[in-house]
Amino acid sequence: MSDSLIGARIPKLDAPPKTTGETRYLSDLVVPKMLHGKILRTDRPHARIVSLDVSRARRMPGVHAVLTARDITNVPFGHGKDNTPLKDGVVRCIRDEIAAVAAESEELAESALRAISVEYEDLPSIFDPAESQRPGAPEIHAGRRRNLALTYDYGHGDVVEGEASSAFVVEGEFELQLMTHCCLGTSAILAAFDTNGRLTVHSLTQVPFLYRRDLAAIMGMAPEDVRVIQPPIGGAFGSKLDIYPYEPIAAHLARATGRPVRIVFSRREEFVASPTRQPARIKLRSGCNADGRLTFRDAHILLDNGAYTSWGATTPFVMMQTFSSLYRVPNVRFRTEVVYTNNPYSGSFRGYGNLQATFAVEAQVDMLAERAGLDPLELRRRNAQESGEVTGQGMHLVTCGLGECLDAAARLSSWEKKKAAPRMQGRVRRGIGVASMLHVGGGAKIYRSDGCGSILTIDDFGKVSLLSGSTDIGQGSETVLAQMVAEILGLGVDRIKVINSDTDVKPWDVGVHASRTSYVAGNSAIMAAKRAKDKLLGAAAAQLGVPVSELDLKDGHVVRGDERLEALDRLVRSLHFSGRGELLVTEAYFEPASVKQDKAFHGNVSPTYAFGTHVVEVEVDTDTGVIRVLGVSAAHDVGKVLNGLGIEGQIEGGVVMGLGYSLSEELHLQNGVVSNPLFRDYHLLTAPEVPPIRFELIETHDPTGPFGAKGIGEAPAICVAAAVANAVYDATGVRFARLPLSPERVLEGLVAAKVSPDRGAV
Repeated sequence: MSDSLIGARIPKLDAPPKTTGETRYLSDLVVPKMLHGKILRTDRPHARIVSLDVSRARRMPGVHAVLTARDITNVPFGHGKDNTPLKDGVVRCIRDEIAAVAAESEELAESALRAISVEYEDLPSIFDPAESQRPGAPEIHAGRRRNLALTYDYGHGDVVEGEASSAFVVEGEFELQLMTHCCLGTSAILAAFDTNGRLTVHSLTQVPFLYRRDLAAIMGMAPEDVRVIQPPIGGAFGSKLDIYPYEPIAAHLARATGRPVRIVFSRREEFVASPTRQPARIKLRSGCNADGRLTFRDAHILLDNGAYTSWGATTPFVMMQTFSSLYRVPNVRFRTEVVYTNNPYSGSFRGYGNLQATFAVEAQVDMLAERAGLDPLELRRRNAQESGEVTGQGMHLVTCGLGECLDAAARLSSWEKKKAAPRMQGRVRRGIGVASMLHVGGGAKIYRSDGCGSILTIDDFGKVSLLSGSTDIGQGSETVLAQMVAEILGLGVDRIKVINSDTDVKPWDVGVHASRTSYVAGNSAIMAAKRAKDKLLGAAAAQLGVPVSELDLKDGHVVRGDERLEALDRLVRSLHFSGRGELLVTEAYFEPASVKQDKAFHGNVSPTYAFGTHVVEVEVDTDTGVIRVLGVSAAHDVGKVLNGLGIEGQIEGGVVMGLGYSLSEELHLQNGVVSNPLFRDYHLLTAPEVPPIRFELIETHDPTGPFGAKGIGEAPAICVAAAVANAVYDATGVRFARLPLSPERVLEGLVAAKVSPDRGAV
């Protein structure tokens, strides 16, 4: 039995304080003289502000500041530089911020908001991205032709030739819904200036160094005069990748009052004023030859950008990877328009566009299998890549376990037996469906650097501190980094402390996104730990007169074979006090071997790629439209398991998120207004609704990964919805192309297809 820490089921290091209530989240932080900030948002989707009277609010006792756009330097920010902290003149969606107050209590701040008087002149609004592109449509931002925020155009091969060579061609339109992150902790910030004019913010950001740069620009400050501290976070899932108006608003309130200001969203605010997953309309044509080999894909996507451009507008970078590179596809065309509307705007969300893309792609893979007379798994096997291949988009699949994932998922789910069972009998019908996925597994180079720094110190008592640039946002990265360092230095995980929450202390990192932390931060930590080990063993060899090649570190000691020669803490103290005056400090910066894509979107954007296959079994009640998921069998190419308990949690959490996307979650809008802004009306899956989840981990041992590992944070959520929809088709004979598969939507589709308890689809 191996005593290695790599692959062990080690509980998260931050679990005890979180489960006992000791952890202090941002909403728990209270500092002396702290004021409470609140924001007045418009209730109009598109309007001109005729008058804004804040005089009554400013006269209220205990109200220390009331700000409008005219009271601050309103610097444009965001990915498209089309947003501002406070809106002046025109509001473009119902979450637009028009005034902010700082008061002695939250209740007083709320009262001050109610004392503000606003008069509007309504402007023509537009909520459908297709309507937004038509000639004569209202301009949401002046000068934006056809209300276009961004466009994408990618291709490889020749789609026309590919279609001409096809024996079978399928086409369809797919519609994916608006979805919100539902973090248990709502958005929050605490901002304070010191007497030297330096700004410190306690922020939930996933990208502290980029955030510091952006916040400094908005506030007219040098980045080094902004300090970002990251307290424990109550969930992110991509929602904290950008900077949002409430954050500079808090800083402006702190500047205006000379006191710390904290803003904490209510749950209703979180639903109304937080970023969403992008709603998408996908038109797709796909083909294969008579043997089931894929011949082409032609995708045209329309994304609802909402009123401003955040990171949601960049999700086509990831979408196109699935269209171009999930299975071997020699001919691909991918076009996307990202269109302004007066709806709430979208941000980044776990999977980053891949859930939408995979839903469409994997539906048509099943459709082609049916046309070609092949088992859906068999068609996928015939088109699955292998290790060492390069995709048409230039993605280097150093290791690829897609074929193994297909086989493992089939085995786990008893695919052949269940696929052969009778279908379409009686009121409740059972079906089984499969879908696979591809995603970056080690970051994505969208900046000059996708690297991460590490600084490692060992104190006089043999305790190791790892200062990592990468932040833990609940995914368990602190534990995994501690495991890696402990494994190399021959220590227990309890001897490693990971410090990663303060930009004044930790080294640079691009941020937590793109399933990069275990891979990039892990490689960086390993480099620093190996340098420390070399330094320790070199010193021990010199002191003991033993060749360094015979020495190792184990259980807190320098060892030769099974013989303990020196305790680690004694060795470190000898470096300090023996006259050498040497501290045990090492550093490393790891830059992955990936490249920024060229203007045509070609290039190896990630150093490694994750693959997976899910099989889902469902029951569909044809009288009510209710879908019951009986089980999920998941197989994932993870490179190497680093923490068995952590990866189990990632898979289970991702599957549940994917099931919510499939079956129930949707943010409903009525004329741009969120109509279900509470958990009472927004249906998250509850524990009794979660089916049994079986999984198998495929270890392909990526030679560039930390101990061979790939990132797994996003992968488990990506192909769930596609597998569910394919299973529903298998059960009923009805192809659903719109999510979520709510009972009313399913029943409507069954009725339209004339499905009843005694007959199948007509």
